[in-house]
Amino acid sequence: MASQRGRGRSDDDVPYTSIAGFRDPLAKEQNPAKGAARRAQAARLAATDPTDDAKGAARREKAARRGTDEQPTGRKPRTRGQRIRRLLLALFVIFVCVPALLFVAVYWSSEIPEPAEVAVEQPATVLASDGTTVLTKFIPPQGNRIPIPLTEVPIPVRDAVLAAEDRTFYTNAGYSSSGFLRAARDNVTGQDNAGGGSTITQQYVKNAFLSSERTVTRKMRELIIAAKMARQWSKDEILSAYLNTIYFGRGAYGIAAAAKAYFGKPVPELTLAEGAVLAAVIRSPSVLDPEQHADQLRARWQYVLAGMVEMNVLAPGDRDATVFPPIIPLDDVPAESVALGPEGHIRTQVLRELRAAGLDDTDINTGALQITTTIDAAAQAGAVDSVRERLSWQPSELRSAVVSIDPRSGAVRAYYGGEDGAGFDFAQAPLQTGSAFKVFALVAAQRQGIPVTRAIDSSPITDRGTEITNVEGDSCGRCSLAEALKRSLNTSFYRLTMTMADGPRSIAEAAHLAGIPEYIPGVDGVSLSEPDGYPLNGIVLGQYLVRPLDMASAYATLAASGVYHQPYFVQRVSTGDGRVLLDRGWETASGKRHSEPERRFSAEIADATTSAMLPIANYSNGHGLANGRQSASKTGTTQLGETKDNKDAWMVGYTPSLSTAVWVGTEHPQPLRSGRGGAIWGSGLPADIWKQSMDAALAGTPVEQFDVAPVPSPPLVPSPGTGPAPTTGGFDIFGPPTNSPRPAPPPLIIIPPAPTPATPGELFPGLGGEGPR
Repeated sequence: MASQRGRGRSDDDVPYTSIAGFRDPLAKEQNPAKGAARRAQAARLAATDPTDDAKGAARREKAARRGTDEQPTGRKPRTRGQRIRRLLLALFVIFVCVPALLFVAVYWSSEIPEPAEVAVEQPATVLASDGTTVLTKFIPPQGNRIPIPLTEVPIPVRDAVLAAEDRTFYTNAGYSSSGFLRAARDNVTGQDNAGGGSTITQQYVKNAFLSSERTVTRKMRELIIAAKMARQWSKDEILSAYLNTIYFGRGAYGIAAAAKAYFGKPVPELTLAEGAVLAAVIRSPSVLDPEQHADQLRARWQYVLAGMVEMNVLAPGDRDATVFPPIIPLDDVPAESVALGPEGHIRTQVLRELRAAGLDDTDINTGALQITTTIDAAAQAGAVDSVRERLSWQPSELRSAVVSIDPRSGAVRAYYGGEDGAGFDFAQAPLQTGSAFKVFALVAAQRQGIPVTRAIDSSPITDRGTEITNVEGDSCGRCSLAEALKRSLNTSFYRLTMTMADGPRSIAEAAHLAGIPEYIPGVDGVSLSEPDGYPLNGIVLGQYLVRPLDMASAYATLAASGVYHQPYFVQRVSTGDGRVLLDRGWETASGKRHSEPERRFSAEIADATTSAMLPIANYSNGHGLANGRQSASKTGTTQLGETKDNKDAWMVGYTPSLSTAVWVGTEHPQPLRSGRGGAIWGSGLPADIWKQSMDAALAGTPVEQFDVAPVPSPPLVPSPGTGPAPTTGGFDIFGPPTNSPRPAPPPLIIIPPAPTPATPGELFPGLGGEGPR
């Protein structure tokens, strides 16, 4: 027994509850050797007890605890009060601490701009080059606002708005806690009217900085930003911003637009009764529409007046004497112009240029921009009037396009693409040009050393089984290229094309140099060529697609003696506060500059081409300009497929200061007939429109002359086999002038184009020239 007691107790077995025998548990750490010996002894004693496995196991566990200095632990179960306290603490953290932290984070991270820095959507005005004539406007979806200072809003109107929307506006902190709690409750319960109860400051914050989604998160951000704004902005600044942005119904944003939409007057002229109407509709413009819900609007109007009495800004007697004002019918509301007429196409081109210059939708929709274009008011009116007058008695299916460009700058002075400014723009339509394209063959020929005085045969010619002829068999025998151009002889220019080195490609290159783009919207691949990149001989007869804008631009290069200027519409852009965003000659907002002038070919070539074109306007049914003003021009007509009918008619010409292209055709391919049933040629209706437009645009301007030498007019030489050659001097393709009878010329050397499969119709589909008709 003694041994068992000794084995069962040691110094380490002294209970910790015995104060007299308490030992510091760190003592073993102070004598590691002694602690290790005790642990070894405890292990040996535990292993010598074979009679009691349970006791041995307990001893071993106890010994193990002692050997590692572990102490037995025991936890009492939590009481109900403790659990409640922990739950309350968790709820406090979730619903108080976390929101408070979020509030602080959002508050300090929210940047409130200065009142003048807040962008407000408002119309951008597009002006003519005079800076005063309004052509059209850009109306953003919420942008018919006309911001006005608060001082222009009568005090009774301001009071009416406060009575309707926020009667404690000048004393509250910018937010409504009850409104936030109500919004939270309504969102949790799924109420459709979640989010009500906002102050004027909160309403402005929601409209100017946040979305309209109905969530607690958005409502909390609204409340926080409103609180911060109320500390940084004055109350008058907030009220002014609110009145200039809030929606009043009838498509009116801001009180200035609303005053016109409901009463047809400016804001300073609003009466108390009218101001109360505008204040009444703010809450729900559609539900309180005066034409559909007049009774509801009157009731709300009375509520506003009662609120003004409650605020002590309106005497009860004055309220009783106030009469509900008349509201103009919706049909009489002055609508903002969205440019549905011809100027709508100008608007589209202006927008394209603004974006290319680096201005984005925010700049355009919020800057109250004043966009001064290159459009000359007189030239634009002349173009539109001439088309309308000339087409007024013509078949309704006829369409026209007119583009005028200043050759000295590339500025577009007039632009007509059709009556429907929101519809198809025919000035941008890729169209066959017919004989108006022959001038580029003249340029190409001169670049190869062939002068405009070179004589060439005009008799019929056959290419790949297709015979090329002139209108009504017209011919000049062998005459100069200038004479062939005046008469628009297909055969002469077709021969010229086949005679030149790489003729079709050289003509395409000359046209590209003049200003026909290599890539035209709506035309697959490189313009003026087949899909394989090589043009056919029919290029000289205008078989490939070109836009009226391009023709006016390319002819302007000739007028500028071979110097190309990229066409443009926008001259200057400034914001409502006077900042200049773009000015030609200055860098644009994106750092880009408008293209510089480029010399594309020599002045001698351009001027000789101009000289050859000088007689054509008068020759084409007497379409010379008023006051004997010089012009260089060319007509063009294309045929409808394999028929004898025409489908496109052109007149393109220029003076030193204006280049104008006119096209007449139909929206869908069909015979081009006049009101009298006759065929329309370039020297007819298009030339009429061209002359009238040019005369209107140039009226009152100096009569300028071209500084070019006249083209010599050698006598005509009959083609071989058509009669004896004259014995007088002349020019031809084979040698210098001669006064002796001509021997028969050698065969014409024809350089065929690169092999490409073609049917007769593919050589020059739908093309034809025209004589003086």
